[in-house]
Amino acid sequence: MKKFLLVVLCTLFAYLLLWPVAVDPVAWQSAKASEFAGVYARNQRLAAVERLAIADDAQLHGPEAVAAGADQQLYFSTGEGWIIRHNPVTGSSERWVNVGGRPLGLAFDRSGRLLVANAYLGLQSVSRDGTIELLTDRVDGRRIEYADDLDIAADGTIYFSDASTKFGAEKFGGTYPASILDLLEHGGHGELLAYSPHTGVTTRLLDGLQFANGVAVAADSAFVLVNETGANRVVRYWLTGPRQGHSEIFLDALPGFPDNLVRDGDHFWLGLVSPRLPLLDALADWPLLRKIVARLPERFKPAAKHYSHLLRIDSNGRVVESLQDPSGGYHTITGALRTSGEMGNWLYLTSLHERSLARLRYPTGE
Repeated sequence: MKKFLLVVLCTLFAYLLLWPVAVDPVAWQSAKASEFAGVYARNQRLAAVERLAIADDAQLHGPEAVAAGADQQLYFSTGEGWIIRHNPVTGSSERWVNVGGRPLGLAFDRSGRLLVANAYLGLQSVSRDGTIELLTDRVDGRRIEYADDLDIAADGTIYFSDASTKFGAEKFGGTYPASILDLLEHGGHGELLAYSPHTGVTTRLLDGLQFANGVAVAADSAFVLVNETGANRVVRYWLTGPRQGHSEIFLDALPGFPDNLVRDGDHFWLGLVSPRLPLLDALADWPLLRKIVARLPERFKPAAKHYSHLLRIDSNGRVVESLQDPSGGYHTITGALRTSGEMGNWLYLTSLHERSLARLRYPTGE
């Protein structure tokens, strides 16, 4: 019996040390997370959200992003490839078009086309009649592996992220499993890209990003922001002015993992999909241990914690609002969109895993 146990332990030890895995972790220094104090002080402002069913199918999930159309309706993506059209006045929803793959970022251009960052397929457009067109799936001859989020500048240029050039969303079992692998490796495989609708050319603006995620262009198109989920920060890339072509840290030491960015006038909504994971922070400078973690069963690997958190940021990188629900009632929040006028004063919330869209009266009066 002792010999058997010894063989088992040796086999387990050899597996944890030697079994081949996709990740090749890199040592790094994790910036200390901001505490839940001051502007980040815990509160219950997201506890009052209303849930909205996704069309007529409870099996649809992951309303990752939402955009408002000129027709005063909302359009949001699901994990099954659908773009759902929601009427905020009547409360009804319907399946509009299935773009295939996994649609993530959404934005309407001036002509009324819905632009889609599709994690599996690249950058797409959908015309008003539902015609789907692939705009680009390559940059410098290389396939775009994980198109994540996008926004559009005043001149029509589409800025979007390739979250991970190594851990492609389709190749590694979906957007979430691929993101965990990229975070474990911390190899700087993310990129910020730009697509010109005038020339059809896609160019690379930034590389070496730690899981390039949310993207938003400033109201005056002076700069574009991109989230580094794996570094818990937001980076600014200047499009005009004396620093044109240069980048800098816009917001750092976030208390959670930033996901989508949505422009709202001179401000931005930033979703924190999960609080920081102490295990990842503790193992930042221990690549061998992170490789061992990659060999563990899925239930033992780092996973998003259910904690609702949404930030509003001004154009100087200052957090002006922090909306939370520590219970994670509507969890894994990716971002938000504010509506007004005929569409009502609402803040619509999107999620990585939920099976419904959510909304909150805004302003809240607090």
